[in-house]
Amino acid sequence: MRLFPIFLKLRGRRCLIVGGGRISEGKVAGLLSTGAKIKLVSPKVTPQIAAWHRSGRLCWEKRTFQNSDMERVFLVVAATSSDHVHRTIFREAQKRGILCNIVDVPELCDFYYPAVVQRGDLQIAISTAGASPSLAKRLRRQLENEFGPEYANWLKELARKRQKIRKAKLKPAEQVRLLEALAGKEAFSAYQRGIRPKKVR
Repeated sequence: MRLFPIFLKLRGRRCLIVGGGRISEGKVAGLLSTGAKIKLVSPKVTPQIAAWHRSGRLCWEKRTFQNSDMERVFLVVAATSSDHVHRTIFREAQKRGILCNIVDVPELCDFYYPAVVQRGDLQIAISTAGASPSLAKRLRRQLENEFGPEYANWLKELARKRQKIRKAKLKPAEQVRLLEALAGKEAFSAYQRGIRPKKVR
């Protein structure tokens, strides 16, 4: 079965994390920058999760999971030591139509966490559909070498240029030609050398 690759907008959406260990900490870290409303349920948490709670970046409820935790939730991620809890969460999520990820249990997942290369707004996600996370990590390291930190600022410049081109009185075909040229390898090489393209009038 093929997966459908998608990037979700989570700003303002309620996301539930069940479990407070290192694995959950990593999942929370990935959600924090999205603007999601994060609730975490666990009797114990890592020092970092506790710090995020104190700073108001997430809400930690110091207890075990309850079915009522799933109310008005868009997405749930669970990483505990209990297979029973995991299966309970997955069943409840299925009933309520909530996207669910039980970490490292592919059959209890609606989606998988990809290996991600992040360069500002540029994100390159790699998934093996759970078949080999190790391969996904290796490919991520390879892409991190190919797409360096400079891509973050270059993408910001491309966004500014794109807005100007869209506002310019140009034919659609000319807009496409300019946009593709700006995003090309030669344009990136020129950007790295400090050469800026001519202004669009």
